Amino acid sequence: MNSRCCSRPACKQPPVYTLTYVYRDSTAVLGPLAAYVEPHCYDLCAAHADRLTAPRGWDVVRLPAGSGEEAGVAEAADDLEALANAVREAAVPRTRAEPVGQGVEVGRRGHLRVLRSGPPD
Repeated sequence: MNSRCCSRPACKQPPVYTLTYVYRDSTAVLGPLAAYVEPHCYDLCAAHADRLTAPRGWDVVRLPAGSGEEAGVAEAADDLEALANAVREAAVPRTRAEPVGQGVEVGRRGHLRVLRSGPPD
């Protein structure tokens, strides 16, 4: 017997999808039911997964639920985790460039800095 239920309040349907968020990329990933419960993921039934919307400016990545076989579910959960990790990795800046609009520090007084604008590029 499956003790997991849809994460939506008052819904007692069995979950078939797991929803996770990548806040840094403003992305919601809806994939096959995870093999185990994660603290920051949400299990959704088919009805709630179909009606899922994201806030304006967010992307939704939907992965197929699969056949539901135990081996397929575990494999799909690994794929979902790999996809979420790839999205997180893609969001990490490759180089630590000086932020645009920042000048060159020429002095300090306590926690305050005196900046001189750098030459235009």
